[in-house]
Amino acid sequence: MLRKTLIIFTVVTSMSICTALSAQSFNEWKIIHAGTLLADARENVRTEQSIIIRNNEIVEVRDGYVSPNQVNGAANAKVIDLKNQFVMAGLIDSHTHILGQQEPNRRELRVTRSSQFSTLMGVEYGMRTLRAGFTSIRNVGGDRNAIFALRDAINQGVVMGPRIKAAGQGLTPTGGHGDGGGFRDDIFPHPHSGVCDGVAECRKAVRTQIKYGADHIKYVATGGVLSMTATGTGQQFTDEEQIALVQAAHAMGRKVAAHAHGKIGLEAALRAGVDSIEHGSYLDADTADLFVATGAYLVPTLIAGHTVERIASERPAFYTPEVRQKALEVGPVMKAALRTAHEKGVKIAFGTDAGVNDHGTNAYEAVLMNEAGMSERAILISATVNAADLMDLTDIAGTIEAGKDADIIAVSGNPLENISTLLEPQFVMARGNEINLDVPPVDLFPWPNI
Repeated sequence: MLRKTLIIFTVVTSMSICTALSAQSFNEWKIIHAGTLLADARENVRTEQSIIIRNNEIVEVRDGYVSPNQVNGAANAKVIDLKNQFVMAGLIDSHTHILGQQEPNRRELRVTRSSQFSTLMGVEYGMRTLRAGFTSIRNVGGDRNAIFALRDAINQGVVMGPRIKAAGQGLTPTGGHGDGGGFRDDIFPHPHSGVCDGVAECRKAVRTQIKYGADHIKYVATGGVLSMTATGTGQQFTDEEQIALVQAAHAMGRKVAAHAHGKIGLEAALRAGVDSIEHGSYLDADTADLFVATGAYLVPTLIAGHTVERIASERPAFYTPEVRQKALEVGPVMKAALRTAHEKGVKIAFGTDAGVNDHGTNAYEAVLMNEAGMSERAILISATVNAADLMDLTDIAGTIEAGKDADIIAVSGNPLENISTLLEPQFVMARGNEINLDVPPVDLFPWPNI
């Protein structure tokens, strides 16, 4: 019996080794013929280029249209004809909530939807995002178990989706933006792991998220629009608490994103050393100077303001009265804030707050940024190079060059002349995988069914 067991073990082990060696030796080659290529949004376009891809990685970018027999080892390469397309790096959304989106019965869903169901919803919403041309996203708060499971499944190739950098629970003071929304104690009997008060608790909350796998930390420096209580948009964590949050995260190698609307809380977050401010609705010229001095990014999320203002105006009963009032106040000021920041030289990283707007409508943020005064090139830089820098993805994303992942999109027009061409990508590749775009389009404007 022992001899038989050893024979079986040897055979199985040998088969496993052969399979592994076969997988290592097999290379899938693809060659993209790009009629117009914007390899780096900071540089000029090039025409008649070939992007040579092995498995998930860009091997080389060559002048001219290369045939497979001109590439060593790539005789059987698939040639992808994008000669009539504008080709560029995959877009990056640095502010999403991929596990869900606004629904009319969201208060009920909040206490009935499981983590497992949220993960599955994230798969669907992730594919909508990917088909919209966004090959990487930063998720800034949500069900910890669900988002880490989704991120890891995508990384391991179990499911397809955009590359995810994920925070765990967003950190909030008791009663702050992100703490429950006024539910009874028997509905939410205990605070979630992101609720913290005082310096010691704030440090522990940061370390807890990192313990379970957070790529970065997100906290609420101020109140928020969709908090279901009348707590305003002013500062919530104290200056000392914010410093503790940032120091604890940086000490463990994690960047920090601060949700911030009101000027005082926003500036407190900048002084605390955050890496990015999300929204920045009430920033002014002095705040912009502080951004420049600290080097923090602004992630403007104009589409979130556009969405909540539209819903509050057109569907008065959709939100609670407290939320509706904040939506009508904050939505209209966000474009002016971005204009001020951009004119003062603040670094901008593209982000939408998707989940407030429908997933898959992410590119409409670019249209709103253009309306706020940003040039097409500046927007493309924000959605590629800058977002990659903010998310520590510069080594693998943000540009098309040798050694980086094959995250590539194509559009039929020239987004350097008309940014709205990003709304309808004609080709999407994520980590060397071509994405099927032959699915019903997502409505551009949200809330078609309410």
